[in-house]
Amino acid sequence: MNSVTKKWLFMKISSAILVPLMIWFIVNLISIFDKDYTEVVNFLTTQPSKILVSLTLVFAYFFSALSISEVFEDYIQDEKIKNAANKALNIFAIIMPLITIIVIFNLN
Repeated sequence: MNSVTKKWLFMKISSAILVPLMIWFIVNLISIFDKDYTEVVNFLTTQPSKILVSLTLVFAYFFSALSISEVFEDYIQDEKIKNAANKALNIFAIIMPLITIIVIFNLN
């Protein structure tokens, strides 16, 4: 399979997975919006919330990295700059959700 086809397929699959996760996240964000700190932490420390927030973050960063890399492919002409930008983007897309997930799983 062509790499462009794989990227397109990964974008479609990740966006399809993101739709129900984002609906769940928005509904719960609305429900905890006016709560105090302890209730928000209690929400984030329950096992289903930890897992679903983690999945939402992973798929959101994955989808955004794929989307932004497409912009790099279209608008950056220099191959060295394009490769450096894609590598920096991929590192960012791995490190940021990882740090956030570690923080969420260490909440007490």
